[in-house]
Amino acid sequence: MNVLPYGESAVLVETDEPLALTAALRGQDGLIELVPAARTVLVRFTPGTDVRTLLAEVTACPDAGAAGPLVELDVRYDGADLAAVAAEAGLSAGEVIERHSSAEYVVAFCGFSPGFAYLTGLDAALHLPRLASPRTSVPPGSVAIAGEYTGVYPRSSPGGWRLLGRTDAALWDLARPVPALLAPGTRVRFRPC
Repeated sequence: MNVLPYGESAVLVETDEPLALTAALRGQDGLIELVPAARTVLVRFTPGTDVRTLLAEVTACPDAGAAGPLVELDVRYDGADLAAVAAEAGLSAGEVIERHSSAEYVVAFCGFSPGFAYLTGLDAALHLPRLASPRTSVPPGSVAIAGEYTGVYPRSSPGGWRLLGRTDAALWDLARPVPALLAPGTRVRFRPC
């Protein structure tokens, strides 16, 4: 774990376990905000908090990565890139669907746009790079893969991920108490429909 200063009241922690560290720190006195990313956690704290001592005390917490709530999303596997993904992975389209839908994913972090969650747990056979030329518009609800992640586009936006299917689930809704359906730590399963 490497701790880097990030202004007067924050540090950026480089770690191999950002979700476990975030879970261990959640609720600690003196912390204002925790923002996990792929390999870091931004920790904002109140002045006077001894954040380095706090970090040293929580990293050994054995249950820090406790499982979050489970969200199941119904998916129509009819994406524009399904056949190309199958060909590149050396699988049939049915095998791609089976591998993608049989895993349980965990939201590692959110970004790109409100409600977009980066989910870990993708079968290694499906670890394919982004498209060489991104699309100018990806429909909302598109279920996609890129590199080691899978995700769902919460709204129409440009994007270079490979589209496997789509869901009608509302990933971002300001009318909900917590607008994002998928927060870091949430477990996700995709159900073919």
